[in-house]
Amino acid sequence: MTDLLERAIAQLKTLPVAEQDAIAARLLAEIEDEQRWKAQFESTTDAQWDRLADMVRQEIAAGDITPIADVFPSEQLDDYSKPDALAIMLSEF
Repeated sequence: MTDLLERAIAQLKTLPVAEQDAIAARLLAEIEDEQRWKAQFESTTDAQWDRLADMVRQEIAAGDITPIADVFPSEQLDDYSKPDALAIMLSEF
């Protein structure tokens, strides 16, 4: 276990039981989601990646794109480099 995870668990132990369970449920859901994504990516064939790349190229050529700066203003991108970036990202969903 990493030092960071050990510190997080130590802090979790100081919280009321209900908060511990709520955070534990979110962590477990995140781990399960990550495992599903990993399995999905690992099962994606080269042909599927090629089709996806072709679709993206067609959208770019057609001008059917949105600049990333319009989606994520620079001050918002700066927020993601802060220590509580995960909390910021999750609060937006």
